[in-house]
Amino acid sequence: QVQLVESGGGLVQAGESLRLSCAASGGTFSSSTIAWFSQAPGKDREFVAALRRRSGITYYAESVKGRFTTSGDNAKSTVYLQMNSLKPEDTAVYYCAAAPVTLYGRDAYEAPKYNYWGQGTQVTVSS
Repeated sequence: QVQLVESGGGLVQAGESLRLSCAASGGTFSSSTIAWFSQAPGKDREFVAALRRRSGITYYAESVKGRFTTSGDNAKSTVYLQMNSLKPEDTAVYYCAAAPVTLYGRDAYEAPKYNYWGQGTQVTVSS
């Protein structure tokens, strides 16, 4: 049974940084794609970033380009989301998601392409 556990959320002020972690267990996923999605109250879940683990290729939503970076530590089966220059509009629950295959192009942005999801971690940015 694949499990994803996020951590690292919290309350910060605008302009500050947070690093989220997503620890994966129960699968080898050497060719997987790991993504981050966010969901603010009353809004749909939105794509934030994705990492193709074998190649290291990354994808980002336009709203976070230049501020967020996703990376992985295969030895620890952990993926990170470094969030810099946080804004109040980044406030949301952040979920990591895993697909056991490599996703290409627009597929990496699509929530239904991901089979496994974590429980989410709250990020709150005050102004």
